[in-house]
Amino acid sequence: MGFTYLDPTKSAKFKDRYVTKIDETIKTYKGSETGDVGIIGLPSSKSSISLSMAANAPSTIRSGLSSFSTYSATQQKDFDDMRILDFGDVPIHPTSVENTLDRLHISVEEMLKTEACDRYIMLGGDHGVSYPSIHAFQKKYGRIGVIQWDAHHDVRNLDDGGRTNGTPFRSLLDGEILNGEDLVQVGIRDHSNAEEYDRYAKEKGIHVYTMDDVEEEGVVSIIKKEIARLENQVDMIYLSVDMDAVDQAFAPGCPAIGPGGFTSRELLSSVKKAAQHPMVKAMDIVEIDPSKDVRDITSRLAAHVMMRFMYK
Repeated sequence: MGFTYLDPTKSAKFKDRYVTKIDETIKTYKGSETGDVGIIGLPSSKSSISLSMAANAPSTIRSGLSSFSTYSATQQKDFDDMRILDFGDVPIHPTSVENTLDRLHISVEEMLKTEACDRYIMLGGDHGVSYPSIHAFQKKYGRIGVIQWDAHHDVRNLDDGGRTNGTPFRSLLDGEILNGEDLVQVGIRDHSNAEEYDRYAKEKGIHVYTMDDVEEEGVVSIIKKEIARLENQVDMIYLSVDMDAVDQAFAPGCPAIGPGGFTSRELLSSVKKAAQHPMVKAMDIVEIDPSKDVRDITSRLAAHVMMRFMYK
């Protein structure tokens, strides 16, 4: 028999012997491994107040990692030896939002109890997943600080629709899980919020930075200032990245796109600056609807957000 290229045990994808793709460094958590960074998918979008298939985002973001290498030219370092553990996706309830939130909370708690990793990334889903996720981290670490990249306050009232993707921080604040002064919101945009929610944010002492503030001060300077403030009053810091904080030109796959947001470079540089602080232990990435995206632009940007967090 002559030479054959057929081998069902191997992928037909091109492989350069000198290049390691990020997805090649990710291992499925099986119960005893330890790693540097843990990943878990929180594929819930039934609570979105606008039609959204953000539940599909964890898989598309993971797929995006296969397009990029582990080598950082900026840092002159190859991260091919970083240990990344994937805890899989949480199965959501088919109809009950409250049951789904319970499942997400329990699953993040169970992941943290393994103590398998030093830092964790939660892949949403809509922004509603931040409520159970942050609550789980608060129960483990104590007083928690949150930096939120977002066009919206996400402090909507609960009377008009219950817990939705517009209420996670209202739920955390009213539930006394999070203190107002420990929440930083960066990227709040004009004509994206109500006066009542602006008033609520002020009453709760949330540190709010609009896009005009970003234009004047620079997002990296704001992050540095707020990290320095938070480190003296909290036990850990959690990053919550709502991709609709990014201008629609750079993130077309968000349910609530709009002009005047961050550039992709502003988002990546600010996340990297925050992630370099040792008190930053977790990050979620939310509000990507792959069905609305163009050539996975938004999911690939989210993959780079992950990389800035992991390869600090």
